[in-house]
Amino acid sequence: MQTAIEYINYFVALLFVICYSYQIFYILIAFVRRPVKFRKTKELKRYAFMVCARNEESVIANLIDSIRKQNYPEELIDIYVCADNCTDSTAEVASKAGAIVYERFNKEQVGKGYALDYLFAEVTKMCGDDYYDGYFVFDADNLLDKRYVSEMNKALCAGHKIITSYRNSKNYGANWLSAGYGLFFMRESKHLNNVRMILGTSCAVSGTGFLVSSEIIRRNGGWKFFLLTEDIQFSIDSILKGEKIAYCNAARYYDEQPTRFWVSWNQRVRWTKGYLQVFRRYGKALLKGLFGTNAFSCFDMTMTIMPAVVLSIFSVCVNFVTITFSLVTGTSIPGILWSAAQSLINSFLLMLGVGFCVTLTEWNEIKCPWYKKLLYVLTFPLYTYSYIPIAIYALFAKGEWKPIKHDVGVSIEDMNSRKVTKKEQKRLNSKAKNKKDNQT
Repeated sequence: MQTAIEYINYFVALLFVICYSYQIFYILIAFVRRPVKFRKTKELKRYAFMVCARNEESVIANLIDSIRKQNYPEELIDIYVCADNCTDSTAEVASKAGAIVYERFNKEQVGKGYALDYLFAEVTKMCGDDYYDGYFVFDADNLLDKRYVSEMNKALCAGHKIITSYRNSKNYGANWLSAGYGLFFMRESKHLNNVRMILGTSCAVSGTGFLVSSEIIRRNGGWKFFLLTEDIQFSIDSILKGEKIAYCNAARYYDEQPTRFWVSWNQRVRWTKGYLQVFRRYGKALLKGLFGTNAFSCFDMTMTIMPAVVLSIFSVCVNFVTITFSLVTGTSIPGILWSAAQSLINSFLLMLGVGFCVTLTEWNEIKCPWYKKLLYVLTFPLYTYSYIPIAIYALFAKGEWKPIKHDVGVSIEDMNSRKVTKKEQKRLNSKAKNKKDNQT
């Protein structure tokens, strides 16, 4: 029994190495190569910002304010908000802040994909499908650096049709959970998409903070991506159609991360369920793509959505069953426990190394005191481990869209001028609430 579980654990570790060793190479590239820069251009294109919001009255005005403060001609930017099934004053707040607002009430078709498709249909009905050169997709809790549009405009003018950008966190220093998210998304930006761009392969869209050319929207007939992870669905669909998603490192934005575990649990159950949905729909096409002209991108996307979840669940289940059997029968208990502990320690050290590398390259971008930066390297493996019970639960859960409350009421000036601590966030939130109460 002991020998069998040791071989199984070694085999799982070997599969992990085979599937993900290329991402270790990515980390090395991130350290030694500079991000791709796009040339300056005099061409100024027209853009629409597409924002879907559900009960986001606390944060949406700050997003719109950061858009209106771009160092880009204001007359070439319009802001559209879909107040989706809202029960608060999101629509009113967004309208007062300067957005064009559409209210949508649909309890059957729930989710960001449906809201985005509705918003694209309304904007196309009003302006036509060629009035805008491109569409930015953002969430209500985001904040944009003032150079965001001008940098993304360079990338679109360079010929790229889908462009994603650098994602940072508004509340990295709040606790271990928000820091785990922050490291995860900064790794995705700097150690994955950045390196993909350097190497000339396709990047991937992640949730928010991306630009899509009007040509892509016309080709797709709007936004026809309705799975639980519509961002990954859109990325894979685009790659399979021959598109190469670009990354603009100089275009930067911030978003808010969950700080409560059960909120995070629900969100990540949806993500995991969404990955399974995407693989079920596109898995066959991705496997075929491994032998086509876009082979590496198909492999990369397959690794993004599937093996880690399957291998982790398999490893945990096998070790759990083996340990339980040994405890009941009293056979080979020390050896089996040691084998399981070795697997746990090795994976902990690997995640610790990943977190350390991200923290090292992004040290100046992380908005919290230095000691918290080091502390949250140690807790990053815990954030990663928490995916295991989430993934197991997601196999049996229904998986649905649930609104996530955002209340970190900071402005882009706050993010650029100081390291925002948890105490400072509470002060700014209170200040924003008092300002709103005075206005009403």
